Amino acid sequence: MGSSYLCLSLLLVLVITVSELVINGDSKTHKGDIKVLKELKKGIDPSTITPGSCVSSWDFSVDPCDHIFSEHFTCGFRCDVVVSKLSRVTEISLDRAGYTGSLSSTSWNLHYLQTLDLSENYFNGIIPKSLSKLKNLRKLALSRNSLYGEIPSSIGSLSKLEELYLDSNHLQGSIPSSFNGLMSLQRLELQENNLTGEFPNNLGSLKNLLFLDTSDNAISGQFPSSLPVSLVEISMRNNYLHGNLPENFGDMVFLQVMDLSQNQLSGAIPWSLFNHPSLQQLTLSHNKLTFLEMPINMGIQSELIALDLSNNEFQGLLPSFMAMMPKLSALSLENNMFTGMIPSQYALKTVFPVMGTSPFSRLLLGGNYFFGPIPAPLMGLKPGSANVSLVDNCLYRCPTSFFFCQGRVQKSVMACKRFGSVIP
Repeated sequence: MGSSYLCLSLLLVLVITVSELVINGDSKTHKGDIKVLKELKKGIDPSTITPGSCVSSWDFSVDPCDHIFSEHFTCGFRCDVVVSKLSRVTEISLDRAGYTGSLSSTSWNLHYLQTLDLSENYFNGIIPKSLSKLKNLRKLALSRNSLYGEIPSSIGSLSKLEELYLDSNHLQGSIPSSFNGLMSLQRLELQENNLTGEFPNNLGSLKNLLFLDTSDNAISGQFPSSLPVSLVEISMRNNYLHGNLPENFGDMVFLQVMDLSQNQLSGAIPWSLFNHPSLQQLTLSHNKLTFLEMPINMGIQSELIALDLSNNEFQGLLPSFMAMMPKLSALSLENNMFTGMIPSQYALKTVFPVMGTSPFSRLLLGGNYFFGPIPAPLMGLKPGSANVSLVDNCLYRCPTSFFFCQGRVQKSVMACKRFGSVIP
C-alpha cells in the first residue's frame, strides 16, 4: 500500500514537471514579453473586448508566439526569433475594435518591438513616458484615440523611430523640442489635437523627415525659419501662425505640397514659391497676405498645378505671371481686393492654352473688384468645360446667362467706386 502511494506521488510529480517544461522550459516566447502582453490585455476595459476581436482570443494558457494565428492568439501581434531560439514580440497592431483603457498600466519592456499600432480605438489617459523604453521602435501609431495631456519629451529619445502618429486625440501643450533627437523620423502627424505654443525651431536637423502635419491645432508664433530640407509635404492648416513667410523655401528642393491655410500670415508671398523646382500644390487661403512677389522668368519654370490664394488681402492689379505657369490648372483668387481688368492671359489659358501647357480647369476670381467687360475668350465657354467664377466683382454686364456669372450678383456701384472700379 505504501509503495503504491509512493509510485503515485512520483508519477504526479513527473506529470507536473513535464507540464512545467512544456509551458515554461520549452516556451518559445520570452517571459518578459508575455508579461507585457498580459499587462496590455489587463489594461483594456473587459466590456470593450468583444467576441471576434484580436484581444478576445489571447489565451495565456498556451505560449503566445508558438500559437500565433491559431484560435488561441488569432491576431494583434507578431513574433520573430531573435536570439537563443527565443521568440520576441516585434509588433503589436491591434484591430480597430473599440478598445478602451489606459496605456499607463503596461510596463512596455519590449526590447525588440518595432511597431506599436493602437490607432482608431478609444484608449484614454496620458501617453506614458515608459514608451521611451522601446528603443528599437520604428513606428508608433496612437491616432484617433482619446489620449490627453502633454506629449512626453522622452519620446524624443527613440532614435530609430521612422513614423510617429499622434493625430486626432486631445493632446495639449507644445511640441517637444526633444523631437530633434528623432533622427530617423520620416513622418510626423500631430494634426487634430489641442497643441499650443510655438513650433520648435530646432527640427531642421531631422534630415530624413518627408511628411509633416500639425494642422487643426492652436500653434502660434511665426512660421518656423528652419525646417528639414528633405520635406515633401507640409501641412500646418488652421493654427495661429503669424508674420511673414521666410525666403528660404527654395532650399526645400523636394517639397511638393504645402498647406498653410487658415492662419494669420501676412506680408508677401516669396517669389521662390512661384519658381520652386518641385512644388505642385500650394494652399495659402484664409490668411492676411497682401503682396505677390514676381518670380524669375514670369513663372514659366514653375511646377505648380494647384494654387489657392483666396480670402486674403491682396490689392491692386492682377499680375499676369500666374497665367504663364505651364502646369497650373487650378487657381483660386476669390475674396481678395484685386482691381483693374482681368488680364486676357487668364481667359486665353482657359479656352486656348498654348500647346504643351495645361488649361485652367478651375479659375475662381469672384469676390474681387475687377471691372470692365468679360474677357472675350470666355464668352463662348460652355458649362462643364471648366469651373470658372467671376461673380461679385464690378464687371460690366455679367448676366446669369453665363454660367460663370451665376450664384452672386456684381457689386454695387458705390462699393466699386471705393476701389476706383467703375461699372459703366
